[in-house]
Amino acid sequence: MNSLAKALLDANQLPTTPLFGTDGIRGRAGDILNAPFTLQLGYWAGKVLAQAAENKGPIIIGQDSRNSSDMLSCAIAAGLTSAGLEVWHLGLCPTPCVASLTNQSDAIGGIMISASHNPPQDNGIKFFGKKGTKLADSLTQKIETHLRSNDMQDQVEQAWGRHYHRPELVKQYVQFLQASLPQNTSFEGMRIVLDLAWGASVQVAPAIFQQLGAEVISLHQSANGDRINVNCGSTHLEPLKQGVREYQADLGFAFDGDADRVMAVDSQGRVIDGDYILYLWGELLRQKQQLPDDLIVATVMANLGFERAWQAIGGKMQRTKVGDRYVQAAMWSTGAMLGGEQSGHILCHHHGVSGDGIQTALHLTSLVRQSETSLTELVDNSFQTYPQILRNVRVEDQERRSKWQECEPLQQAIAQAEAAMGEQGRILVRASGTEPLIRVMVEAADRQLTNYWTDKLVQVVEQNLVA
Repeated sequence: MNSLAKALLDANQLPTTPLFGTDGIRGRAGDILNAPFTLQLGYWAGKVLAQAAENKGPIIIGQDSRNSSDMLSCAIAAGLTSAGLEVWHLGLCPTPCVASLTNQSDAIGGIMISASHNPPQDNGIKFFGKKGTKLADSLTQKIETHLRSNDMQDQVEQAWGRHYHRPELVKQYVQFLQASLPQNTSFEGMRIVLDLAWGASVQVAPAIFQQLGAEVISLHQSANGDRINVNCGSTHLEPLKQGVREYQADLGFAFDGDADRVMAVDSQGRVIDGDYILYLWGELLRQKQQLPDDLIVATVMANLGFERAWQAIGGKMQRTKVGDRYVQAAMWSTGAMLGGEQSGHILCHHHGVSGDGIQTALHLTSLVRQSETSLTELVDNSFQTYPQILRNVRVEDQERRSKWQECEPLQQAIAQAEAAMGEQGRILVRASGTEPLIRVMVEAADRQLTNYWTDKLVQVVEQNLVA
């Protein structure tokens, strides 16, 4: 038995639930995401990606600022090189940087070490195919099958790949972002606040906005693995709202830990979420006749007010399950050029192959500059959202969480809520694909109905699913 085989985990040590969620493998660093497992994952991912590739190319790895990211990136690189592959390690960079460089190079795949918006103690491993898109389910299933193979230690054939540090490639990504904007774009005279969440955007986002002439005020502006996403970033918008008001900025943006999504704030401190970004960007593309069939792809979380306003001006909307991988799949299948999530994952196939928070922020700022007005006025002239409440209930028991649809009291409560609201509202209950949560979303034209049924459904979840 060679040295790599000795380092591998026994398949019986793996959890019985699927390893790959909606966005790769994610969990508490040090539990399943430890060095032996990650080395093993790198080896089998390398074998599967090499077998699927038409050429012999490298694997590109990037990482966010979490304290565990160095360990995981080194471990997965060791597994990849043990499979005979060449590794290009970018170091600290946004997730879409990995996707973009994978698409633009001869790489056969990309890997991002990040748990996105999750807290510092978590981490994750995201995979991209050779075109920079999320890795196909068929390939992740092959990787998982190998990981669970009881005789995997006997199958390991160690080879010798090479590992290269390539941080200079991040400059190509910055050039790609600039090239996606209209010619002669300038943000001169604009004051913009950026919440960088102590994460992967700290080296890229302020620099590119400043290069375009903006006055930039950065919050949480250094890479800090202890503080990434803690009370800041796209899921905690109070610091950004306060910063925009305090500095009298034109607008502000908050990224999550790996910068694949963004939320905006206007000069009044109002939150401008992904629904508004999709509507405004969609209107611009529609006016330029660059939006096929006037179609936007959104998820089941998209606000009903957004959908009805978009339809009122002749647009079409297709909804998908929550997760940018599902949005992306629907965009490829329908030919749609714009899609995204309310949470700020926005994909525009005119400019890239993945959700990109920094690119979205740049294009929304450009849209404001082109309109010769303010983001506040653009939003005021777009649509009114229906009152919507999203509540998360922590359900640690994995089996209960995965079988929530079999909970009869909850199904009865959902049916009662839907009957009570009719066409004036929506109910969405689902298990999170990235965290141990049951998410309850209620929206209705009447705020009292929204409040009542949210409280009711959360109570039923707590009584029947929480141990």
